[in-house]
Amino acid sequence: MYNILISGYYGFNNIGDESILRTVIDNLREKLPDVDITVLSHDPAQTAEKYGVKAAARMSLWGILRSVWRCDLLLSGGGSLLQDATSGRSILYYLFILRLAQLLGRQTFIYSQGIGPISAPRNRRLAARVLRRTDGIVVRDAKSRDLLLGLGVPGELVHVTADPVIRVKKADPALGLEILAQEGCPRRPDRLTVGWAVKSRGPDRTFLREVERCIRWLREEYGADSVLIPFFHDEDWKVCDAVAQGLDGQAGCLRQKYLSEQTLSIIGCMDVLVGVRLHALIYAAVMGVPMIGISYDPKVDSFLSSIQRPTPFTVRDFTLEKFQAIFRETVESRERICAETARAVEELVSKLDKNEDLIREIMERAT
Repeated sequence: MYNILISGYYGFNNIGDESILRTVIDNLREKLPDVDITVLSHDPAQTAEKYGVKAAARMSLWGILRSVWRCDLLLSGGGSLLQDATSGRSILYYLFILRLAQLLGRQTFIYSQGIGPISAPRNRRLAARVLRRTDGIVVRDAKSRDLLLGLGVPGELVHVTADPVIRVKKADPALGLEILAQEGCPRRPDRLTVGWAVKSRGPDRTFLREVERCIRWLREEYGADSVLIPFFHDEDWKVCDAVAQGLDGQAGCLRQKYLSEQTLSIIGCMDVLVGVRLHALIYAAVMGVPMIGISYDPKVDSFLSSIQRPTPFTVRDFTLEKFQAIFRETVESRERICAETARAVEELVSKLDKNEDLIREIMERAT
């Protein structure tokens, strides 16, 4: 039995991170022989029940020490863990877990992460020191690789694949249709339905006002229904609800909190998905729904580039006038876009096997 400990932003009911965890666990079990998995989680009981794994409290020093001591390999997995843009403390937490494992003689592995930005000189030094000692590094985009090379991490240690969520299994759209009907946003076959997965950190009223203008234009120009989809419910619902309230019934807003499979199915019912959230865009790609990305972070640009879609605007320069042109092009070229995206997704999925291939090599070296 080979014991793998997974460290990440898990147990917070963030759909994107929970989707990462699901795909990582499923593929470790499918592709590697005889592995036992433990996850460091904010909610260990829920994580253990949901994924059929062992789990420990991610902020309990004793739980961390015990879990690291018992593991053979620490897998630092998925998402944007090693960055100091949103918090100066989180990168120190994840580096501490990695370094602790190294000091205890455990193998360490970075699983399809997006690295950076890492701006503080101290954080760059610490990251370089820890990451040079890992047994394998897989990142989800070329920008992450370039950042690591700039830190002095050996190039032969770093491999580029994709975000793990691109491997999520398609959901049955019937589930999404049922949820939309229950939420008072029924899918009408004779109308376009446009999903909006927006987020806003702070009072970004200019951006939200432009979103409202776009939704009104879609109704006037296309007779389209718009549905606001809170992707990370705890952060996004108030923003989505505020937009819906400002539109006086011209857009629906999902009010309940949904699991990843349910959200995947909901997005699969859309004709077009307009997304700020990275994993909402990935869900659209998986479900074959044309998307329009609004960038708030380089990770969005990197993903859109990987599936040959443009990044026409950011949350800072998003306007109705710019949106009109890209929406028309998306609707008119729907079949071509869907075919190109499907080919790109297939290629990205095939790259992800590199994670398990490298972990298998590490396991074999340890025996």
